[in-house]
Amino acid sequence: MKTQQCRISKKDFSAQDLKSLVDINPQLVTVFGGVSYFENPELGKKIKSILPNAHVIGCSTAGEISEDGVYDNNLIITAIHFKKPNFKSFYSHISKLEDSEQSGAKLAEGLVNKDLNGIFVLGQGVNINGSALISGIRAKASSNVVVTGGLAGDGGAFKKTYVLSNEIVSSEIIAGVGLYGADVTMSFGSMGGWEPFGPPRKVTKCASNILFELDGQPALEVYKKYLGDYAKDLPGSGLLFPFAILKNETDQSGLIRTILAVDEKTGSLTFAGDIPQNGYLRLMHTKTAGLVSGAEQAAQKAWGMDHKHQNEEFSILVSCVGRKLVMGQDVDEEVDAVKTILKNNMITGFYSYGEICPQNVITDCKLHNQTMTITRFVEAA
Repeated sequence: MKTQQCRISKKDFSAQDLKSLVDINPQLVTVFGGVSYFENPELGKKIKSILPNAHVIGCSTAGEISEDGVYDNNLIITAIHFKKPNFKSFYSHISKLEDSEQSGAKLAEGLVNKDLNGIFVLGQGVNINGSALISGIRAKASSNVVVTGGLAGDGGAFKKTYVLSNEIVSSEIIAGVGLYGADVTMSFGSMGGWEPFGPPRKVTKCASNILFELDGQPALEVYKKYLGDYAKDLPGSGLLFPFAILKNETDQSGLIRTILAVDEKTGSLTFAGDIPQNGYLRLMHTKTAGLVSGAEQAAQKAWGMDHKHQNEEFSILVSCVGRKLVMGQDVDEEVDAVKTILKNNMITGFYSYGEICPQNVITDCKLHNQTMTITRFVEAA
């Protein structure tokens, strides 16, 4: 495996700016960047004209992760040349939130065959139910297929995000890459680093990813009481105070869910993924040290699954925009912690509106919020 990476900070980049990528004749290219780059519908065509033999996949972000740090409103283009390439790219349409599961199923149908071992998927980030998307993929893909990925961002605006699949740039698609055979495999890790505060609250009324009541009270009213002065900055401040979905009221932590929107009229909260009726939620908070520790644990999980070929791999890091807001100027610390564990690994990635990864076992793929999620692509020697 050969890898090269370019960081672009201008809109009118040329073939010369990507020369180091051209030189390795890549078969796969990832593109993560500020939303302003993706507002140009010709972005995919331009990259494909320079790298015609490569499958291209990417999305707009809430921050870009590169080999040398975290950036905003740049374009990070990473090229990979495999010794034995065996993969396929595909995309499916999603025009509204209710299409999420069907769109996931169509993506999987376009990638599935008997040798499929992994799918890396990117979805648009604001008009999607990530839990339903995963359900659709899982309905068509075998239980032993690893599914990871993330949801696009738009710099924290939560208005319009974009996904790139070869020459197509759109706010109404999801894109995926399927890996086949045993030559290139995926390992993964996902951790948060958040701490609970306040008592568990029972979900007494919800519908899919919309929470109406906690303990019989309007969910927004309960949430505002916890947030205090932060409530005036909703929904943006919600990224600093996510909820954990608990298995029961004695659990201390669980699957993290971020708030995407609030509705003053109905007193409801809209989340990035489904909320279980009659389940329990608990508010979470954190500091930089906790998030850095979580990122380190995610890297250890991904590394521990397969560390035999440390010079034959690259990794995509998908971290939540909420983590970036908490860490502020210290955001590089979580990326540095990951790099320390993954050693010579080439890394790229982005800050997202949702992370897709199995919790512990391959079959238990979930939509996460507020995690550092790592996908390692390892090529056999």
